[in-house]
Amino acid sequence: MERKSGVLMHISSLPGDTGIGTMGAEARSFVDFLSGAHQTYWQILPLSQTSYGDSPYQSFSTFAGNPYFIDFDELKKEGLLENRDYKHVDWESDDEHVNYEALYHKRFAILRKAVRNFLERNDLNDYHKFLKENEWIDDYALFMTVKGLHDDAGILDWEKKYRIREKEAIDRVKKEHKDDIDFWKVVQYLFFRQWFALKEYANSKGIKIIGDCPIYVALDSSDVWCNPELFKVDSNLVPKRVAGVPPDGFTGDGQLWGNPLYNWPVHKKTGYKWWIDRVNHLCAIYDYVRIDHFRGLSKYYSVKNGEKTARNGYWSKGPGKSLVKAIRENTNNNIIVEDLGYADDEVRELLRYSAYPGMAVMEFAFGDRANITNENRPYNLKRNQVYYIGTHDNPTIMGWMKSLSKEELEFVKEYINYHEGDDFNWEMIRLLWSSVPDTVIIAAQDLLGLDDSARMNEPGILGGNWMWRARKGVFTKAIQKRLRDLSHLYGRA
Repeated sequence: MERKSGVLMHISSLPGDTGIGTMGAEARSFVDFLSGAHQTYWQILPLSQTSYGDSPYQSFSTFAGNPYFIDFDELKKEGLLENRDYKHVDWESDDEHVNYEALYHKRFAILRKAVRNFLERNDLNDYHKFLKENEWIDDYALFMTVKGLHDDAGILDWEKKYRIREKEAIDRVKKEHKDDIDFWKVVQYLFFRQWFALKEYANSKGIKIIGDCPIYVALDSSDVWCNPELFKVDSNLVPKRVAGVPPDGFTGDGQLWGNPLYNWPVHKKTGYKWWIDRVNHLCAIYDYVRIDHFRGLSKYYSVKNGEKTARNGYWSKGPGKSLVKAIRENTNNNIIVEDLGYADDEVRELLRYSAYPGMAVMEFAFGDRANITNENRPYNLKRNQVYYIGTHDNPTIMGWMKSLSKEELEFVKEYINYHEGDDFNWEMIRLLWSSVPDTVIIAAQDLLGLDDSARMNEPGILGGNWMWRARKGVFTKAIQKRLRDLSHLYGRA
């Protein structure tokens, strides 16, 4: 990667009038802002369809896109909707927060009308071509349909004949609920048509998209339902142990994610086909892919299913170099890996073997003034890294500043040569932009100088996450010029 820079902001955080950010005019406006600021990267979180908890890291499918991001104005331009179908809807939220419950109850009825109008058209050749090119969509659409038949309950609450995919029950669903199956297929077609149009626009403006690959998939997903042999679940799809991380700097109880663990020996026997298909799918929809929780490929942390916290888990050996080798030999390798957290020699060796850029976070650099070997401190960084002040899991700059002790804050101010009257967030951005790594990314909230009320995610906390949205017009010409000037000054434009 060349010496460049960019901004992290998820699609959901874009401004707009329909309750959540979408792939419409405001997304293109943000691309224009980045282009005018002479940036190179727009980093987003997973585009996946969110499930309970609203996390993009817990999805009904690792391949499907989030229907919430489909822009209604774009559908109107195609004649699939009219103003009266959506302009009057109360999304029960303010300009800075997403109300996911309101989206769940109100958005799909609008999409169903758009899908009906779409299927009445004579020319569906492009749609059928999309279905042929995306083999995963049959399993996904069937999964979502069966889920609907169970009032959207989680997979473990389904009737057993559906949960274990008894042929007679599944064949009956395919025959009797074809309209619902078609609905979910068309929704994905509309999603990816809008997504690729947005990506093409961004690329035409010199902006490359960095997307995200969660390391795990949700238990309540078409991935587990259709490929149970790839996961450590029993014949009823119940996992004995689940994924998480031990107590760390984020939370004293660790993080109990609850995802099913991979059955790595089975993956290895297939040549890691599912993983290769997954990474190639993501490489096709993004310009670069960030693989989340890379250390889990070296060793992964597992917790007995039913535990209330992640305190009582243990580490097990992951696939290591064999999976990395398969990915390197079968994908385009436009990959970044998230190697944060506890890193032992095995993780460092796996990172060296992969040759992929790792990550570092400036907020982790200043806890102990005397620790000059801190791997996140600017003078210890390498070119082949992606450097952040904070990611979506961290406090905002201004929230972080308020959390520091008096001694820690004095050290930070001394380090960045801060003077009273300076904008603290911009002095931190200056340090980020001037640092050694080829790639630096600033979160949109930090560009705007927002406090922790704008934080995207607080790990280990259930509820209240993934909600932040930018107000319309906040990405001003003044901010754009300031970012552009820094990018030229430090060789990143």
